Amino acid sequence: MKILNTALAAALALGAFAAPTLAETKVGFVYVGPIGDGGWTHEHNKGRLAVEEAFGDKVSTSYVENVPEGADAERVLTQMALSGHDVIFTTSFGYMDPTINVAAKFPNVKFEHATGYKRADNVSTYSARFYEGRAALGTIAGHMTESNQIGYIASFPIPEVIRGINSAYIHAKKVNPAVEMKVVWVFSWFDPAKEADAATALIEQGVDVLMQHTDSTAPMAIAEEKGIVAFGQASDMSAFGPNAQMTAIIDDWAPYYIQQVGRAMDGTWTSVDTWDGIAEGMVAFSEFSDKIPADVAAETKALIASMADGSYHPFTGPLNKQDGSAWLAAGETADDGTLAGMGFYVEGITGDIPN
Repeated sequence: MKILNTALAAALALGAFAAPTLAETKVGFVYVGPIGDGGWTHEHNKGRLAVEEAFGDKVSTSYVENVPEGADAERVLTQMALSGHDVIFTTSFGYMDPTINVAAKFPNVKFEHATGYKRADNVSTYSARFYEGRAALGTIAGHMTESNQIGYIASFPIPEVIRGINSAYIHAKKVNPAVEMKVVWVFSWFDPAKEADAATALIEQGVDVLMQHTDSTAPMAIAEEKGIVAFGQASDMSAFGPNAQMTAIIDDWAPYYIQQVGRAMDGTWTSVDTWDGIAEGMVAFSEFSDKIPADVAAETKALIASMADGSYHPFTGPLNKQDGSAWLAAGETADDGTLAGMGFYVEGITGDIPN
């Protein structure tokens, strides 16, 4: 209960949020992990700092980290709204219902929820097309594996994570038909011990390339220790795996945060759904390791360019579902509605998606 109490104490204390001057727009951020996680929350906090840099003394920002998803988040959000925040960003999927519930009580506060799908007049949603990044990582992984075993540490069985697994597998399989993917679910966004255990277990099963959709740097550190290849998640994790990291997906939230805060300030904010990717710069990549063969790097960068200009979609048929049933015909691409609700593996991935 220590993390929970720390988060609530920080949020509920009367002095938790600095009082703004009359000229300031007050902006709050709610984080599922610590700002020092080296991944997901680290990048959202970089976006918060970018807002401060962009608007100077016209804004004041605050944040609460390590906020559990669920009822605890609702209490934190309520206190933020009561303490005069004009815009509140809630940065994890599990904050969806708490955000909607609190927004209904504070119609004059603007809420922005990351990766969810429920909106209201004062609630916008935003997410990145991480699956585009996974396509690039999968391409590199398929080429780099020597054991033909790729490991994937997954957080929760929600469409965002399932899309990433499928995209990585599809593109690894394209360049290496012998590839198999092993998925371990840890049911947490940020739990370094669980993530490290999952990484170790996968390596013991013969995995020599490690991917993750969790937030800590623990898997990267294990990959470095064991001498295998890995990819950073949400942020550049090369400091924790200088030899292991081939590249990393970087979630660049700063432009979106600056845009939406600016709209709140000038009166043009409206409830919208934003789903941006490589083309818009919301999905980016860290520097490629020189361990990636030149031809593989060139192939991957060409793939990235084709996704950026719209000439290639990562989910292009022919593709079947895991049970062998037809999904996409040759040349057919998945629509956003299907991707947003994806709850199945593609053909070739073994194991079940947990409930």
